[in-house]
Amino acid sequence: MLEINYTLFIQMVNFLILLFLLNIFLYKPIRKILVSRKEELDSLEQAVASYQSRARENEARIEESMVQARREGFAEKEMLRKEGLAEEKAVLAEAGAAVEKKLDQARSEVERKMSDVRKALEDQISQFSREVAEKILGRSV
Repeated sequence: MLEINYTLFIQMVNFLILLFLLNIFLYKPIRKILVSRKEELDSLEQAVASYQSRARENEARIEESMVQARREGFAEKEMLRKEGLAEEKAVLAEAGAAVEKKLDQARSEVERKMSDVRKALEDQISQFSREVAEKILGRSV
């Protein structure tokens, strides 16, 4: 059977001293390291979450600015197209006016020449008719 003697008490004291020393030199430092690691991981997770939210905000801002730039580009393109059409109409109107002016000048020139030719022909008609009458009648008229 087991006997209880003084060695049992010495072993118990040894065990308690060992527990005390292990607690001071091993368990507390390990717990402290584990706590600091957990705190560091928590702070890193918060930093990652913060960076991710900032990245999402920046991405949204960039997307919004791209959409705005596209809108402005399309508006500018439309404005330039309208300006081009207006300029084209102005150039065509100017060219049409110039063509119309030249046509009017050509018409007036043709009318003037026709008038001159008619006058010349009228002058010549009376002379030709006199000559023809003289030739037909055989005498001077």
